Amino acid sequence: MSPDHFPVTIYHNPSCGTSRNTLAMIEAAGYSPEVILYLETGWTHDGLKDLLARMGTVPSDVLRTKGAPAKALGLLGPDVSESDVLEAMLAHPILVNRPIVATPMGVVLARPSESVQGVLDRPIGTFTKENSEIVHLA
Repeated sequence: MSPDHFPVTIYHNPSCGTSRNTLAMIEAAGYSPEVILYLETGWTHDGLKDLLARMGTVPSDVLRTKGAPAKALGLLGPDVSESDVLEAMLAHPILVNRPIVATPMGVVLARPSESVQGVLDRPIGTFTKENSEIVHLA
């Protein structure tokens, strides 16, 4: 598929360096992704469940604990259900780790940012991150 016919969606937080690097990698590969600012739009129950299912994961696997209220909300204990974590994510979108990238090849939590390569249908090649780190992805 050409970039024009290969849909890429990134659930993006522009204040996150990893998210910015991932978006820049996608664009460097020639894609014009749909950018979802999930902190502004929030999540829908079905939309988030679908993303998690496509990732083959559960809510606690993408629970953001750093810089998010996960501990204060009591979400880190062993007795917390996945349903409780999901409901908290819907109420507090910051609890979902980012960026998440969805394409026809799959859905990935792009941490580190270069893991986005696994769901793109063309190589990115060499890329320089914001911190000047050079990564070779081809």
